Amino acid sequence: MKNAITCTAVALSLLAPPMLAQASPEDDLKAFQAYFKKRFPDVPFQEFANGVYAIDKASREQWEAIEEFPPYEINIEKGEAMWNKPFANGKTYADCLGKDPSTIKPQYPRFDPSKPGNVQTLEAAINDCRVANGEKPLKWKKGKIANLSAFLAYKARGQVIDIKIPDDPKALAAYERGKHHFYAKRGQLNLACADCHVYNAGNRIRADILSPALGQVTHFPVYRSKWGGLGTLHRR
Repeated sequence: MKNAITCTAVALSLLAPPMLAQASPEDDLKAFQAYFKKRFPDVPFQEFANGVYAIDKASREQWEAIEEFPPYEINIEKGEAMWNKPFANGKTYADCLGKDPSTIKPQYPRFDPSKPGNVQTLEAAINDCRVANGEKPLKWKKGKIANLSAFLAYKARGQVIDIKIPDDPKALAAYERGKHHFYAKRGQLNLACADCHVYNAGNRIRADILSPALGQVTHFPVYRSKWGGLGTLHRR
């Protein structure tokens, strides 16, 4: 899916703990952005919101060709229908998330001390809204939740995701958990997210080019040919 939102901050994906173990979120962000600006000096900063299409000409040409007739348009239409359809009690998503759909996506993820882990994603907010209005929560990875999320992302195209970490011990603890998760090695191959999307960004794994972590999550949900449809970040 073509980038929905321009990114100026990546909340939970920051430079390696050995380098900035005691740094503030603001210092982490500056170092993270500087790393990718140095690694890809010819890429305009705002282009990082386009993922691999910002760094590989051939991939970008294919993407732009697909954008002539986007295969995800039907998903956006379905998401809009969901947004406009009242729940059984007469209320709508707008009563929970806000009246202007173009302002919603840029607010997430956000710190919320009342939520498990103290962080709420857009998809979590959608399901919280449904449950609060007597509806069943949606599955996380694809289908209806991806359609509604895609509609909200489409309405927010051109806006900025600029996540702020409040000066709150719980918020800082949640941030550090996310930072640790991004850099922690796991699995049989003993790899971290950062091994691919920071240290090897722009390199290939088989036929795939590894996208830069900077701006990476701003364009979700995404349409992937491999899936034959949309998927949320939870699916990826």
